[in-house]
Amino acid sequence: MSRVGTRLELRVDGVAHGGWCVGRHDEQVVFVRHALPGERVRVLVTEETKRFLRADAVEVLEASPDRVTPPCRFAGPGKCGGCDWQHASLEAQRAIKGRVVAEQLRRIAGIERDVVVEELPGTPDGLGWRTRVRFAVAADGTAGLRRHRSHELQVIDQCPIAHPEVNRLGVTELKWDGVSEVEAVASGSTADSAVIVTPRGARLPQLPQPKASSALLRRFKGGRTQPIKGRRGIRENVAGREWRVSAGGFWQVHPAAAEVLTEAVLAALEPKSGETALDLYCGAGLFAGALADAVGPEGRVLGVEGQPDAVRDAQHNLRHQPQARVDRGDVASRLREWADLRADIAVLDPPRAGAGSAVVESLAALRLRRVAYVSCDPATLARDIATFAERGYRLENLRAFDAFPMTHHVECLAVLVRS
Repeated sequence: MSRVGTRLELRVDGVAHGGWCVGRHDEQVVFVRHALPGERVRVLVTEETKRFLRADAVEVLEASPDRVTPPCRFAGPGKCGGCDWQHASLEAQRAIKGRVVAEQLRRIAGIERDVVVEELPGTPDGLGWRTRVRFAVAADGTAGLRRHRSHELQVIDQCPIAHPEVNRLGVTELKWDGVSEVEAVASGSTADSAVIVTPRGARLPQLPQPKASSALLRRFKGGRTQPIKGRRGIRENVAGREWRVSAGGFWQVHPAAAEVLTEAVLAALEPKSGETALDLYCGAGLFAGALADAVGPEGRVLGVEGQPDAVRDAQHNLRHQPQARVDRGDVASRLREWADLRADIAVLDPPRAGAGSAVVESLAALRLRRVAYVSCDPATLARDIATFAERGYRLENLRAFDAFPMTHHVECLAVLVRS
């Protein structure tokens, strides 16, 4: 008999990757949202598998001292799935994320290490930071956010973790007939903003006007975007210079993250004049530009990126640095071509799925002096660190940054050196 829809009473003590607390009921593991370690809660079972249950804490019987009132009225059981830890103080959120990263390192890579998650500047209350928000659109044209592990829509007025300029676009106040998805984008350092729409069909419907000064773009199947009104991208100011970033391309969503990570990567790699550096999954060329300055005109930086718009952005952004070159391609394939390359250092910032064994093994074969691995997923990071260890690289340092307050996500920088 299925337990879905039943209520159980239990105590949660552990935490798990993905925004869950962990408890047991009748010796069965229960993953619980909206709880905190140490709490006794009454939960509603939402999913059952052969090995475990998933549940929402619908009543707190014994509260943790770290529990706070969520700043968003749409956060909670059965509501918006965007935030995982709004019911925890920011200090507790960072402690939980540190525990999760440490657990992934221990369980997957066999590394025992305490992890301290660093606060990023500019958002002391953990709100107003998210510069990119993707809204789903219901059949009646209403825009909202998905509920947790569901296609159901949570209608909202404004998102408290969204950047003020994102909320100012007014996406949830407009009707988006004929559209399946709307992405609102704001620069973290300039006045630029954009709205990207994904039509339900092949034809572009009549669209509302979100804001007179914002750009409007269309997203096609496969991710390609086309400007409808205004510029193709937005401008960001980081490391003392301006960067062009396609509206649909990758850029750190926390306004302070790009600057902090650039400084951290340079400190990790210790680049020297005349060296050869690699920037893999290089996006708009942020790390490549900083490394090009560091290795100087006698050095070189080779970047690889698969997304066409990002490659064009990177080539534009690095046009005054002839020692830096960015090519479009698959990272694993390009590294196979570079089997005989003499390189000294590398930075990689792969998508959430991680680099994978083929990329890690090819990097290790280059006998690089130092590697900086930027990751937003501690599980795939730990997996790849384990592969590096098998190929003669040890984890020298790991820093974690709270680049996604109120959510379970955390940005990490692993520094690997040849043993």
